[in-house]
Amino acid sequence: MTRHILCASTICLVALLIAPSTAAAGPCWQPPVFGTIADPFREPPCRFCAGNRGLEYRVGSGVRVRAVASGTVTWAGTIAGTRYVVVRHVNGWGATYGKLETAAVRTGDVVLEGLSLGVAATEFYFGLRHGDRYVDPSPYLGRLVGRPRLVPIDGSRARHAPPPRLRCGRALRPIAWPVGMPSGLPTNSLPRRS
Repeated sequence: MTRHILCASTICLVALLIAPSTAAAGPCWQPPVFGTIADPFREPPCRFCAGNRGLEYRVGSGVRVRAVASGTVTWAGTIAGTRYVVVRHVNGWGATYGKLETAAVRTGDVVLEGLSLGVAATEFYFGLRHGDRYVDPSPYLGRLVGRPRLVPIDGSRARHAPPPRLRCGRALRPIAWPVGMPSGLPTNSLPRRS
């Protein structure tokens, strides 16, 4: 009995050491809006140099902006006529949601993941900071990916597809959702044999 417990403990320990750490991988969030990335992150060569410290989205007018993760609004207001909301997420990272037409939150509000922060104009900015350093948000914003499945060709009814999963990482190409598309994937359009 003791040998079985020791063997099971050893296997669990090896599995934990071999498995990739989710903490090292970072978060995987749904994008704050569905739109086309018009200007990607470009790290500036110095603190005051030109660059793009976030993602610029082209969105339809009136698109809701949602919090990518839970946190506390540390600042909400306008700078030079542009409305921003800054949220300190529970992992300590700061996210800036900018170019908002309206804001639905105020400084000090606690927000939950997916909560509407406001409405975007025709453009939207999303920036991410880890401490004092701007980081590229792209690897942490996922896209919904469906699993391939077989479609019956004998005329029987196809089963419903499983729900899509959120996938993140540098290997993913930028998300190019049609403007105003709420979520989901294209339906299977394979022709049926008669």
